[in-house]
Amino acid sequence: MLDSTLVYGFLAGLLPLSWIAYRIGRGKAAGFEKTAALHSRPEMHGWYVVATTALPSMLALLISLLLHASKIREVPSAVLIAALFVLTAGGFYLGVRALSPTLRARNRVETLAEWLLIAASFVSILTTVGIVLSIVFEAVHFFQLVGFWNFLTGTSWNPDTAFLEGAGRSGEESAKPEFGSVPVFAGTFLITFIALAVAVPIGLFSAIYLSEYASYSFRQIVKPVLEILAGIPTVVYGFFAAITVSPLIVEIVGFFGAEASYTNALSPGIVMGIMIIPLVSSLSDDVINSVPQSLREGSLALGMTVSETAKKVILPAALPGIVAAVLLAMSRAIGETMIVVMAAGLDANLTLNPLEGVTTVTVRIVDSLTGDQEFDSPATLSAYGLGFVLLVVTLVLNVVSSVVVRRFRERYE
Repeated sequence: MLDSTLVYGFLAGLLPLSWIAYRIGRGKAAGFEKTAALHSRPEMHGWYVVATTALPSMLALLISLLLHASKIREVPSAVLIAALFVLTAGGFYLGVRALSPTLRARNRVETLAEWLLIAASFVSILTTVGIVLSIVFEAVHFFQLVGFWNFLTGTSWNPDTAFLEGAGRSGEESAKPEFGSVPVFAGTFLITFIALAVAVPIGLFSAIYLSEYASYSFRQIVKPVLEILAGIPTVVYGFFAAITVSPLIVEIVGFFGAEASYTNALSPGIVMGIMIIPLVSSLSDDVINSVPQSLREGSLALGMTVSETAKKVILPAALPGIVAAVLLAMSRAIGETMIVVMAAGLDANLTLNPLEGVTTVTVRIVDSLTGDQEFDSPATLSAYGLGFVLLVVTLVLNVVSSVVVRRFRERYE
C-alpha cells in the first residue's frame, strides 16, 4: 500500500538533493569555463543536472500514484523506495557525467520547460473534459428515467416523492415526482437579471469615474475599498440579505399597500449584485485604462468634452473587455448558492414577480445531492440533469458573447 508518509518524505528530501545537484552541476561547468568556451552558461548546466536527478523519480512516483488512485495495481512501498532511490542516484550520475563544454544544456532545459508548460495546459484541458464527461454520463442515466423533453419543458418541480418509487412503496394514490426544470431556470435567470441590473450600472459608472475623472489619490483609496467586496464570504452576504434586506423590502412594499414574501427573489438579487460589483468595476477599469492615451488626447484636441470622449471614444474601444467583464459577473451570479438558499428559499415557483420566493439551479443541485436518498434515484440524479442543461446554457452564452465581442472589436494602432 502506498504510504503518504513515503510520498511526503521523498518530496521533502528531493528539494535539498536538487539544490546539491544544481550546485555540483554549476560548479563543474564553471571549472570547464576556465579552460574552454561553454555552449551554455554554468547555471544551465546546473538546471540540467537537476532535471536528470529529479524528473525520472518524480515520473515514477506520479505513475505509482495514478495506479494507486485508479486501483489498477498497488505498488509495494519497498519496491517504490528502491525504484526512487535507483532513479534519483542514476539520474544524478548520468547528468553529471554528461556535463561537458559542448553540452547544449540550455537547449535541453528550455525544451524540457516547454514540455512542462504543454503538460500543464493539457492538465487543464483534461480536467475540463473529465468534468463534462462525468456530468454527461450521469445526466444520460437521469434522462433515461425521466425523459429529456419532459425535463426540459416541464413547469413543475416536485421530486420529494421520488424516494417512494425507489423503496417500492409508490401507489396509485401517491403523488408522482415531477422534474420540470422550467421554474428552476426561470428563478436562476430572474435573480441573475436583478443582480446584473444592480452591478452593471454601478460597476461601469464607477469604473468610468475612477479612470476618467477621479484624482490619483482618490483612485488609490476607492478602488481597493471596492475590491474588498469581492473578499467578503458569501455566507455573510446571505445573512445580510436574509436579516436586513428582505425585511426592509417587505416593509417598503407593505408601505405601498402590496405584499412581499420574506423569501423573495429581489433580496438575493440585490445583494448578489452588490457582491459582483468589484468584478464589473475592476475589470472595466483595467480595460478602460488600457485604451491608448492618444485617443483621449485626439478627441479632446478636436473639441470634445471629457464625457463625450468617454461615451463616443473610450467606451466603444473598451467594449469587448467590458462585455467580458459583464459575462464573468453573470457567470459568478449564476453559480452562487449560499445567498439564494438563505434569502430566496427552496420553492421552485414559476413566476416573474421578484417579490415572491424562487430557487436556482445550483440550490437544487445542492439539495438533490444532500440527504439519505440512494445515488441512483431520480431525485439524486436530477442534479446531473440540471448541471448538464446549465452547462449547455453557459456554453451557448459564451458562444454568443464571443460573436458579440468579435462583432464590436476594433483595432487601435
